[in-house]
Amino acid sequence: MTMSNPLVLTFDLGTQSMKALLIDKNGETVLSSQVKYDYPCIPTEERGKAEQEPDFYYDRLCEAGALLKQKDTKNLFKNIIAVTITCIRDTVLILDKDHKPLRNIIVWMDERRAKGDPKPPLLHKILFSSVGMTETIDLLYKSAFCNWIMEEEPELWAKTDKFVMLSSYMNYKLTGELRDGAANQVGHIPFDYRNRRWMKKGLSKCVADIPVEKLVELVDSPGIVGQINRETSERTGIPEGLPLIATATDKACEALGLSVMTEDKAAISLGTASTIQFCSPHYFEPCPFLPSYPSVMPGFYNGEYQLYRGYWILTWFIRNFCDEERRIAAEKGVAVESILDTYLDSVPAGSGGLVLTPHLSPGNNNPFAKGVLMGLSDYHEKAHVYRAIIEGIDLELYHAMLRMQRRSGQRIKELYIAGGGSVSDSVVQICSDVFGLPVKRIQTHEASGIGSSIAAFVHMKEFPSFQEACRAMVHDKDVFMPNAENHKVYLDLYNDVYRHIEKDNTKLFRKLRKFGKEM
Repeated sequence: MTMSNPLVLTFDLGTQSMKALLIDKNGETVLSSQVKYDYPCIPTEERGKAEQEPDFYYDRLCEAGALLKQKDTKNLFKNIIAVTITCIRDTVLILDKDHKPLRNIIVWMDERRAKGDPKPPLLHKILFSSVGMTETIDLLYKSAFCNWIMEEEPELWAKTDKFVMLSSYMNYKLTGELRDGAANQVGHIPFDYRNRRWMKKGLSKCVADIPVEKLVELVDSPGIVGQINRETSERTGIPEGLPLIATATDKACEALGLSVMTEDKAAISLGTASTIQFCSPHYFEPCPFLPSYPSVMPGFYNGEYQLYRGYWILTWFIRNFCDEERRIAAEKGVAVESILDTYLDSVPAGSGGLVLTPHLSPGNNNPFAKGVLMGLSDYHEKAHVYRAIIEGIDLELYHAMLRMQRRSGQRIKELYIAGGGSVSDSVVQICSDVFGLPVKRIQTHEASGIGSSIAAFVHMKEFPSFQEACRAMVHDKDVFMPNAENHKVYLDLYNDVYRHIEKDNTKLFRKLRKFGKEM
């Protein structure tokens, strides 16, 4: 018999919190809970280190599940047909032969780097040099956590039986089965993104040469990785034996949850790391030698550009320059950003000639990039800087969109937006003005959870296709249309200034690196 009101229980494992969401076939979150972390990473004085205890996220998941069960006064848990996890990317563990963690989790924000150099075959080396990608390949190699572990903790690497993504370990804790979905394998790993399988040779092996036998067993995404085990059931109230469906990473689920599944749409995420994603049935490289990632939907790809420090820049700005705004926000019991957003309408488009490039951390496409605040004059105030940050993030994502359109042949006609920054109407309007495109928000801020649950409903045959599931579960709520006058300002700013800053100053950025290392 078909259940009259089937639900999917989705856990959204984020950098700052764990959410448990009960989602129905209309895309409504009928019940939810959230456990905020006391600290996203273990506090440390070591610069660049970002680690977490091995079972930290599993314990928080159990807390969120138990809290959800306590709130379930209508016994909705009986209607759950499947469980999913959508998870932060490039966050890794090493396990021994008994699948026990050998060290803490290394979180994606970790900035420690390997000291060695990649050793690509001669033909690859010549090719990288000919297209100016030698430094990018070097950055990718140094950023791969496996290489850092091999260099700094060789005794632990010698004991390593499996090198896994956090999603893989969470699957193991919930089911006892160490396997994962192909669409969860996003990181510095030897993965063949085009064919959704482990790579035996090629570019990824130059960057992260992990033996195949140390990598996790893969299943199709979406696909069943196992059944909820007794321990998880006892700690959360989730019925034992329910299927755990492997869906995809948080960003891939977010794109699907925003209904970005055709070539004329793009998803923008204004989160800690800010991204723009395309969806295509054709594989393409958003930048040379950098892959598109597997979509939640089999046979589709998410071409992506990631601004590593995205809306985290606001955290940096608030921490260093906004004591007064923090005081006012505390008195009113509101977020500091809501105070700062009142500044946006007092500053015209273009921030009075103030331009910011938001590269507080280098990106894979330009490992030498630095943040720049250009055009500073004596009439500029804090409000101008704040608006310049918002505009700078959007201009960088716009720059990425143009590049990805050229490389993919796609033509974006509308944007869907999510992430913390999308809560603000003023911020979303600026995004629409910069891109010159309609920007839409859906009925919920839980886009990743919606996307993950869509995949589960489709796998469980509650919908005949992803298209049908999206039509039923994703609903446009707000549409922001571009202001033509402001868009003209941003086009001039982009064409005359912004797009030249990074390229024209690369030599200076290279020279600045030695001063940064001495800090």
